[in-house]
Amino acid sequence: MTSISRKFRELVVAGLSALMLTLVAGITTSPSAVAGEEEAKALLKAMTDYMAQQRAISFDFDAILEVVTKDKQKLALASSGTVILNRPDKIRASRSGGFADIETVFDGNTLTVLGKNANVYTQVEIPGSIDHLVDELKDKYNRPLPAADLLLTNAYDELMANVVDVKDLGIGVIGGTECDHLAFREKEVDWQIWIAQGDRPYPCRYTITSKLITGDPQYSVQVRDWKTNDEVAADSFSFEAPAGAKQVDIADLKKMKDMGELPSNFVVIGGEE
Repeated sequence: MTSISRKFRELVVAGLSALMLTLVAGITTSPSAVAGEEEAKALLKAMTDYMAQQRAISFDFDAILEVVTKDKQKLALASSGTVILNRPDKIRASRSGGFADIETVFDGNTLTVLGKNANVYTQVEIPGSIDHLVDELKDKYNRPLPAADLLLTNAYDELMANVVDVKDLGIGVIGGTECDHLAFREKEVDWQIWIAQGDRPYPCRYTITSKLITGDPQYSVQVRDWKTNDEVAADSFSFEAPAGAKQVDIADLKKMKDMGELPSNFVVIGGEE
């Protein structure tokens, strides 16, 4: 039985390797891939326009963050969550993984971050739009929202700012939904997006691959239960602290274990995890 299993595995690996070589050759040399550049840009623009036009959006997501250890082992950290957004200035996002359970609420003036495991929260005044909040969270507080680039009203310009190569890879299926599969290259990252076909061109999957870290780790978000406008459940976007919750300064929150993307037993060394 062992020899049969081993032989089967060898055949599968050989077959997949041959398939991958064929795919790579096709992507590299096919004139249709180059000819599809303008069409790919048009599909991305249609998606970002659709997203920006929605008054209210909600979706669940599953995320995978890959890290590469100092001995070159690639590990995948999984989490899931929910996003509810009302334009122009309200959002609620949750993310739960094996080491963190976090909720972020913004009511147009005050940002609240709650760490449910530790039962602590912080609040900071950031009056303005969701676009402004996304920039503040990413640049000032190092707490990006899930798939934040896709939530901006000017998402197309932001996504395409540093792109040097565009490919239309045809059709893929994500969660049973037929999607247009697009690939983009930048100097520091490659990214791919699968966009639902039809009159609701929402992002079904978004994957970013780092080219600056050994092992090329990826961060991917897969969207499910997409809803817009009247389909979205009402939310006051107000925050009520749980019983016994302790309020802390945002500087203290950033220092606390298991409040970020990485669990506390991961240590960043020289730009690598």
